[in-house]
Amino acid sequence: MTSESKAVPRHVAIVMDGNGRWAKKRFLPRFFGHKQGVDALVKIVQACIDREIEYLTVFAFSSENWKRPSDEVSGLMGLVLAAVSRYLARMGSMGVRIRIVGDREAVSDKLRNAWNEAENATRHNTKLTLNVAFNYGGRWDIVQAAKAAIKAGVPAEQITEAKLSEFMAMSYAPDPDLFIRTGGEVRISNFMLWQVAYTEFVFSDCLWPEFGEAQLDAAIQAFRERDRRFGGVKLSPQEA
Repeated sequence: MTSESKAVPRHVAIVMDGNGRWAKKRFLPRFFGHKQGVDALVKIVQACIDREIEYLTVFAFSSENWKRPSDEVSGLMGLVLAAVSRYLARMGSMGVRIRIVGDREAVSDKLRNAWNEAENATRHNTKLTLNVAFNYGGRWDIVQAAKAAIKAGVPAEQITEAKLSEFMAMSYAPDPDLFIRTGGEVRISNFMLWQVAYTEFVFSDCLWPEFGEAQLDAAIQAFRERDRRFGGVKLSPQEA
């Protein structure tokens, strides 16, 4: 493995922001922006596979997004069903394992069944794990982990960062190396609060439907140029 390939992030997390503004610029309903955003996601999934990235986590629908207009929310739910139907076979052939992360209680049985179908159909794939955060929030994740630890009977004195991490929704994945947010906003928006403690952040002005390989490569290059110390200090060979 070359030194350059070692610098490829193992886990990339993306807040896919700007779908609505992309549609508004074209005098289209917001739903068309979300639809275009799904197409952009499929392209980025392939780009991540080509770059040997192992995990991709995308923020598809936050626990706060229920506050949006009801027609937009219902459109998003329908879009998820359509996306599973349209892209599931393709994702499977690409070697993608799909995992849905979030509180499933608030969604319909139909949507929950579609998620289960996507997860079961792709569970043996190993090229890339695509985590779709839907009805997800970072604070929710920490609270549900604490509740799960208590339910499992973990004594209070045994609750450590490592132990609580075992109960997080994405305990099977390494923490993200690179966090990308598109759309020009510079905030986390309650996404993976526990996991991004030492993640490198890249904020892009590009609206998500226009985000492609060039923008992904620019973010990866920025990641490669970072000096990651994880709270420590890198010593020179003379100091070591």
